[in-house]
Amino acid sequence: MRVLLIGANGYLGRFVADRLLADPAVQLTALGRGDDADVRFDLASGSPGALTRFLDAVHPGVVINCAGATRGGARELTRHNTVAVATVCEALRRSGCGARLVQIGCGAEYGPSQPGSSTAEDAVPRPGGPYGVSKLAATELVLGSGLDAVVLRVFSPAGPGTPAGSPLGRLAEAMRRAMQSGDGELKLAGLGAQRDFVDVRDVARAVHAASLSAAQGVINIGSGRSIRLRDAAAILARVAGYGGSLHELDGPPGPGPLGAHGPHNPLRAAIGHPRPDPDHAAPVAYPYPDGCGSWQQADVRTARDRLGWRPRINLEESLADIWMEAACRI
Repeated sequence: MRVLLIGANGYLGRFVADRLLADPAVQLTALGRGDDADVRFDLASGSPGALTRFLDAVHPGVVINCAGATRGGARELTRHNTVAVATVCEALRRSGCGARLVQIGCGAEYGPSQPGSSTAEDAVPRPGGPYGVSKLAATELVLGSGLDAVVLRVFSPAGPGTPAGSPLGRLAEAMRRAMQSGDGELKLAGLGAQRDFVDVRDVARAVHAASLSAAQGVINIGSGRSIRLRDAAAILARVAGYGGSLHELDGPPGPGPLGAHGPHNPLRAAIGHPRPDPDHAAPVAYPYPDGCGSWQQADVRTARDRLGWRPRINLEESLADIWMEAACRI
């Protein structure tokens, strides 16, 4: 099976590439913006016609799109998450390769959900921020393209390679600094959010399974269990061997689209946000800037039934790998 992987050098794409390369039946070609891609192509600025010509030359059986942006303004997110997917869909429609498309979506497309609930694929998406909106628009383009396509809505990926700027990455970095300086108390803000963490290697297994299946539509990829960030912090302290105390500075989120506490808040160390200028007061938004409020948990029964997929790696192992990378950071 010849597979074209877009975004092979990204956080998810690297593990998808490793998974595919371990399958002797797969012939993998990587397309991306970096110099180490097999073929350099920028989906946000390249034309569908140019991509069509490449597809006709390579003739893949499966196209996997792991490319996209998680940060930036609405314009940048739209270019990399929506316009780019429109280019892929149009190129596949024009091409004679007849490839299957596996698109990586995200749990942020759903937006806030009721605490205690599990979000299934038939839930009405109500994204609460530009990232979720841009990814939802991409999903709608894929579903309306008429292609043989599946969208995997990945919830909160964790594990090795977790970006240092992500909430779990910031948590690990804060703990590393506390241990390095000998601080016996780690003061953190923004630990109330609950998210469904799924190991990035399990995500790669789901992508591999989706590329081999005939499943179409939307499929959630998560652990099926919501974890409070303060509980993740406690697990991280245990695997890191941090003997100090964890002191949470903030309380439940206040009103507002991202749960901001108000026009002014003196707490400066919210996990998930850069530290503001100490000389200028700034609001501390709720620490998950994905527009999903205080709770997310995936209903993953569709992945089990249609892909034969279940998560295998628990959060403690994911956090241990995050910590190993943070501890080695200079």
